[in-house]
Amino acid sequence: MQVNQAHYSTPQFSVLSDDQCEMIFRGALEVMERVGGRFFNEEALELFRNSDALVTDDTLVKIPASMTLRALKDSPSKITLCSRDGKRDVHLGRNEVYFGTGSDCPFIYDRETGERRRYTCNDVYDAARVADYLPNIDFFMSLGLASDVQHDETYDRHQYFSMVSGTSKPLVVTAVDGEGLRDLYEMEQLIVGGEDEFRLNPRFAVYIEPSSPLAHGEEVLEKLLYCAEKQIPAIYTPCPSAGATAPATLPGLLVQSLAESLQGLVLAHLKKPGMPFIMGGVITIMDMKTSNYCYGAPELSLSCAALTDVSKYLNIPMFSTAGCTDSRAVDEQAALEAQISIETAFLSGASLVHDVGYLDSGLNGSLEMLVLCDEIIGMVKHLGKGITVNEDSLAADVTDQVKPGGNFLTHSHTHKHYKQEFYFPKLLDRHNVETWRAQGRSTILDHVNKSLNNILETHQPEPLPEGVEEKMKQIIKKADEKAAEGKKG
Repeated sequence: MQVNQAHYSTPQFSVLSDDQCEMIFRGALEVMERVGGRFFNEEALELFRNSDALVTDDTLVKIPASMTLRALKDSPSKITLCSRDGKRDVHLGRNEVYFGTGSDCPFIYDRETGERRRYTCNDVYDAARVADYLPNIDFFMSLGLASDVQHDETYDRHQYFSMVSGTSKPLVVTAVDGEGLRDLYEMEQLIVGGEDEFRLNPRFAVYIEPSSPLAHGEEVLEKLLYCAEKQIPAIYTPCPSAGATAPATLPGLLVQSLAESLQGLVLAHLKKPGMPFIMGGVITIMDMKTSNYCYGAPELSLSCAALTDVSKYLNIPMFSTAGCTDSRAVDEQAALEAQISIETAFLSGASLVHDVGYLDSGLNGSLEMLVLCDEIIGMVKHLGKGITVNEDSLAADVTDQVKPGGNFLTHSHTHKHYKQEFYFPKLLDRHNVETWRAQGRSTILDHVNKSLNNILETHQPEPLPEGVEEKMKQIIKKADEKAAEGKKG
C-alpha cells in the first residue's frame, strides 16, 4: 500500500529533513573513510585490494566516498518479491509498505502447557500457515529457530522447507553460511523453474547481519557475495544497540548503522554491480537498567523512521522493524508497544517491516502476537488511507436530501460508501455492555486465541508442486550427511 504521497491523500510523516539526511549520509561517508570496517573474508579483501579502497592491518578496509557514490548510483531503487504462483505481490519502492514476521526466535510458549520451550520445525510450519492466512501479513520469515534438527549446521535447510511448505507468500530467509544459502537457492529453483526466472521474479530475499560496530564476519560475507553473484535480493541489516555497540546519541546510531549497510553495498558492487540491495536494521537502545536490547522502546520506532527518511533520500529500499515488544506475554504492554511501532513504521513509508509477532525482546516468537498485530496493521492501514475530498464525499447534496432531523441510514449514498469508508475489525468488540456480559465478558485475548485456533485447525496452505517436496528432501539429506561426515572427521 502506498503512503505519504499528497496526491494519494494520505497522512504525512517524517523525522528528518533532507538537510539532516544529508548530514547523516556525510557522517557515514566519513566513518567509512576515516574509521573503516573489518572484513573477515579473503575474497572480500581481495576485491577491496583491487579497488580504490585502502586495506590495512590485514582486515581493516577504508572506503573512499567516490566508491560509495558509484555503488549507490548502480543500486536499484525498486525491488520486487513474488509469491509462489508468480504474482509480483511485494513492490519495494518509495513509500510502499509491507509487513511480515521476524526470524529465528529461540523460544515459543507451548499452546497446550503454556510453558516456554524451544522452537521446532513444526512450529515454523504452523507460523507459516498463520501468516499465510492473515490478510495483513505480506511476507514471511521463520519467526522461530528450528531446534529439532540433527545438525546445527543444516538447520536452515529444514527451516526453509517448513516455511515454503506452510505458505505461498514471499519469503525472507536466513542461512547458516554461503553453502547453506546455495542449498536454499537450489531448493527454490525447483519451484520457480531456474535462475533466469528467479532473477526476474525472486521469491525470497536473504537476511544478512553484520556485527556492530563495523565488523563483517566470514559467513556474513560469503552470503553477501553469493547474493551479488546470483543477483538475489539481499537485506544487509546491522543491529546496533545505542550505548552498547553504537553511540548513545540517535544521530550517532544512524550514522554507524548506515555506514555498516553501505560498506556491504560497496562490496556487493565490486563483486557485481546492480545487485538488489535493501538497507536498514533493528536499530534501538540498550536499556541501562536491565542491559536488554529493546524491541518496544520509542527510540526503536523513532530511529527506524529516521533511517527510513535516509533510505528514501538515497533511493534504497528500507528494512524496518515493528509489531514487537519487550513484554514476556501478549498483554497490554505488548499491544501498546506493537501499535506504536506499527503505526510509526507504516507512516514513515518503510519498505519491508519485519519482526511482527516478537515477544520478550526478540527471544519468543508468538503466534498469538502475530494474530493480534494483524488486527493492528489492518487498523493502521485504514488510517493510512487518509481522506479523499471530492464532490461526492463532501455529500452536500445528500445532506440536502435528508434534511434536518432526518437520517442517513437508508440513503443510497450510505450503502455506496460505508464498506470502503469504515473499518470492520475482526477481533475488537464493539457491543454494548449488556451484550458483552451475555456473551461471556470475553477479552481481546479470548478473540485472539479463538481466531488462532480456527486458523490452525482449518487453514491448509497451497501444496508444493508435484515432485518438489521429495527433491528438496534429497538436498536436505545430502547436507545432513555432509555435516555428519564433517563431525566424524
